[in-house]
Amino acid sequence: MYRRILVANRGEIALRIIRACREMGVQTVAVYSEADRGARYLDLADERICIGAAPAAESYLNIPRIISAAEIADVDGVHPGYGFLAENPHFAEICESCNISFIGPTAATIRAMGDKVEARNIARACKVPVVPGSEGAVESETVAQEIARKIGYPVMIKAAAGGGGRGMRVAHNDISLVKCLIAARGEAEAAFKNSALYIEKFIEQPRHIEIQILADRFGNVLQLGERDCTIQRRHQKLIEESPSPAIGKNVRNELGEAAIRLCKNVEYFGVGTVEFLVDKNQKYYFIEMNTRVQVEHPVTEFVTGIDILKEQMRTTSGERLRLRQKDIKFEGCAIECRVNAEDPGFGFKPSPGKITSFIVPGGPGVRVDTHAYSGYTISSYYDSLVAKLIVHRRTRREAIATMRRALEEFTVEGIKTNIPLHQQIFGHTKFLRGDFDTGFIENVMALE
Repeated sequence: MYRRILVANRGEIALRIIRACREMGVQTVAVYSEADRGARYLDLADERICIGAAPAAESYLNIPRIISAAEIADVDGVHPGYGFLAENPHFAEICESCNISFIGPTAATIRAMGDKVEARNIARACKVPVVPGSEGAVESETVAQEIARKIGYPVMIKAAAGGGGRGMRVAHNDISLVKCLIAARGEAEAAFKNSALYIEKFIEQPRHIEIQILADRFGNVLQLGERDCTIQRRHQKLIEESPSPAIGKNVRNELGEAAIRLCKNVEYFGVGTVEFLVDKNQKYYFIEMNTRVQVEHPVTEFVTGIDILKEQMRTTSGERLRLRQKDIKFEGCAIECRVNAEDPGFGFKPSPGKITSFIVPGGPGVRVDTHAYSGYTISSYYDSLVAKLIVHRRTRREAIATMRRALEEFTVEGIKTNIPLHQQIFGHTKFLRGDFDTGFIENVMALE
């Protein structure tokens, strides 16, 4: 087990890592930017090091400064959290070259699964269904049109190195395909320094289902069930729940088995998530793998009783899994809402600023993961996530009732949040019935 680690992230995930380490007897060194100076969560770390100015490029994305901090602090591991450098294979390589463990899979695995084209090829080799599309990156508009005509419109254009909905466009004909290629290529280059694109058949009215994976360095892989992440805005997840209200037992088992095959093929270890689209006929297709801890990991922690952060620390440090698949039990229903600093009434415009009042809900079955508090300032430099509100009850109906009560209790003043939108969703008949797809926000909520 690690002796002392550097937390190469900020906000609620940094706090989550620090808390897990404290319970395990592992010392933590928290890095922070000038914008985060004075944040209360930093006081819980054993040591704090400023790594630069507010812009992420000068701090949380600045590899030389993070490595320097790690060496000065004499750590034996670096935890990247999610976002920033969490899926950067170059960062993982540098950590290892400096004899500092990267708390995640190998750089080769991150590189392979981070390239959407290569990941699709790996999935095919494992007999995991993929969405019909191009065999590799699309080099020209002519080739793109030929592929689109073959698989049939509409098609989805995706950045090979993409994530978070960036570099994605839907084209319905040859003309829109050309326009979408130009726009997606520019966005991909700006976001990922990689303009490569590929094309997939656009699955209409899909559910977004992901499988949580836990694996050790000895070839043992467990699947910890699914999370339904279908409620999204512009490909950004808003609500996650487990179990999914839309898939049957057979599909659930097949998704878990497919995720395990994929992970064994790439000799995966640590925690990760294999993501699928499931169409209205219950056919499923692999879309990508996230080689890190997910924002929504508390959902799985609730239904399995497994501390995912602690297991990530154990498995990446070289310990064997203590559990077998038959030991994994799923209890009840868990749902998570992402509370963001944004104004749904004005196109989800970001709402940075000082929080003047912050009162979190409580009571049976309620968990709030947050680094915010009254007097805390939400910076315009980083992600708008303020808190994660998670509930766990015996049934989905009970979980929804608890979530509605918790949302009413949640008070955030001084900035705008999407809490009112969540309240609308949890009162919508289609959501209550589990009758929704990834277009729910744009195609259903926007019309009401």
